Amino acid sequence: MTGRAFEIHHSHRDVTGGWLRPAVFGASDGLVSNFALIAGVAGGTAAAGNDSTAVVIAGLAGLVAGAGSMAAGEYVSVASQSELALAEIELERHELANRPEAEEQELAETFRRRGLSTELAGEVARELSRDPSTALEVHVREELGVDVHDLPSPVTAAWSSFLSFSAGALIPLLPYLFGATSLAPALVVSLAALFGVGVLVSRLTVRSWFYSGARQLLLGGAAAAVTFAIGSWVGAGVG
Repeated sequence: MTGRAFEIHHSHRDVTGGWLRPAVFGASDGLVSNFALIAGVAGGTAAAGNDSTAVVIAGLAGLVAGAGSMAAGEYVSVASQSELALAEIELERHELANRPEAEEQELAETFRRRGLSTELAGEVARELSRDPSTALEVHVREELGVDVHDLPSPVTAAWSSFLSFSAGALIPLLPYLFGATSLAPALVVSLAALFGVGVLVSRLTVRSWFYSGARQLLLGGAAAAVTFAIGSWVGAGVG
């Protein structure tokens, strides 16, 4: 019907990253790594005399060190990616300014490969090439797969990773901070949180929430079990 707005029947999830992906996986990494660390230290101290203070110190150290490492790594990774994209964008801008005809032909060839006829592809390329900024956006999107105006922010990625890792790493430590003297309360809380984080991860994948939650639970539990066994063995030897 003329004048009627198009209806939107579905929406897409953010698949380009942003803050959500590093936040979710940062929380997962923080939970698994600090749970395993705390389990290992708890196993060692239980065999050597059960010192919950050592567990708290180790857990806090693991939280701070892990969050800092995650943030630094995410910042460098995303910054490098953005810098590479900017360098390629500038190269494309230079080519458009100095070889406009060749770039127009290149764009037309891209549309021909997409299924347009030779005449229509050439016409579309000519129209898009009239405006240098539009031409740059189209070339960059088609050749590099990125949006000139929506490059990932390294600061956002770093803060997302830092805060989410800290939140995840804090979960197995909380029972000790509230007075627990054994691993049992931290074990219950951590296993429940592992399943919950797995459910969140399923929002970024095609897996079902139950499969993703169970997988996270099994892998995180296995990591903690291994470090607990090693800690117990070392603690018994030291004791």
